[in-house]
Amino acid sequence: MSQGPILIISDGANTALKNAVVTLKNFPLIDTDWTSASDAISRVQPAAILAANIGAKEATLSAIAKQTEAFRPYVPIVALDPVDTLPANVLPFMLANRDPKHLVARLNAALRVRAMHMTLLRRLADASAPHIPTGDPLQDSTILLIGRGGSFPALSVALGERVGVVGALSIEAAAKHLNAREIDGVVVGEGFSGRVLDAFLTVLSEDARFRNLPVILAGATGMIADYDLPNLEMSFGDPAALAASALPLIRQHAFEARIQRALKSIDAGGLLDPRTGLLTVEAFNRDLSAAVTETQSRGAGLALARISFGSASERTRLDAARIFGRLLRRMDFATLDGNDAIVVAFAETELRNARMIAKRLTSVLKHTVVSGKEEPRLEPDVVVAGLLPTDSTDTLLSRLHQDSRRAAS
Repeated sequence: MSQGPILIISDGANTALKNAVVTLKNFPLIDTDWTSASDAISRVQPAAILAANIGAKEATLSAIAKQTEAFRPYVPIVALDPVDTLPANVLPFMLANRDPKHLVARLNAALRVRAMHMTLLRRLADASAPHIPTGDPLQDSTILLIGRGGSFPALSVALGERVGVVGALSIEAAAKHLNAREIDGVVVGEGFSGRVLDAFLTVLSEDARFRNLPVILAGATGMIADYDLPNLEMSFGDPAALAASALPLIRQHAFEARIQRALKSIDAGGLLDPRTGLLTVEAFNRDLSAAVTETQSRGAGLALARISFGSASERTRLDAARIFGRLLRRMDFATLDGNDAIVVAFAETELRNARMIAKRLTSVLKHTVVSGKEEPRLEPDVVVAGLLPTDSTDTLLSRLHQDSRRAAS
């Protein structure tokens, strides 16, 4: 996993481009033309690839993208000023009329994801490491779509075919979503003045939580020059073209989020589910057994709640679990069980209070979770069971599941 060079693919002069990229001092630069690009990639094993002067080289770019797709660790490809739809793992960058320092920021952000992936691969070499999800990260990603104009429905449809979409008609509503849930990208449509956009982008750039978020502006001319947002991009095309520009950046962020959850799971000794950030079922049962014993010895309260989601898709269930983890009190713990329902233990809590807490939590989920395109609005079902003096861990769980089956029938 040694650090490779940055490979610049171009059939033209690269003086300005190289002068900008050379500031990445830890990465030597290697030039190649389009004809020799595939051989150069195999030979030098680059850390990143810059594709310039694409012109009519779309087929070659697609072949290069396919060649690098299976590389481990991740090799980012950045295409400069693309005119057609890019392959899924190629990041766009509109260089025209833009300071090349922003390209360096885009590369640095992508190389940061590569470094995280290197760390994960190294730690996964341990045989006790947890199973990490595979497949396209877009499958469980969610983006925030902000807008008021007539393009909003078309953008929602174009993006919603590939990712979960949370809609917001105002910047204030968007801010609430950003603080309440994990977001893998922000798309800003029509309906906002330059002053409002400037304030929004400034806030994003000043908050470390959002600085690396992909932010795609729909035709906001002149709005991308002066913000510390390395994944800020513009699109002047129709909704389908905007979605095509946004999805590679969204995919990279979703991949980064997947890596972060996996690393947290490893740091916790495999006790956290790398899909959700909640406890694994085994870790939950162990902690519940300890909580039952301690509660009965002290005469305190303990209650369980089981929140199920009917026929909701896996994307919806995972989204709910991740949001739920952000809502829990520090003393409580939860898991996504084998039937894809959330089971949560409310420590130091009597049955009546547990019902109130569970009701509030399910209300938040109902209004926050993104349902699939063909799914009805999420209607979580919740059942609560309190610990009795004669209960064991098994009898408490058994009663909870029996009550859940009765409620579903």
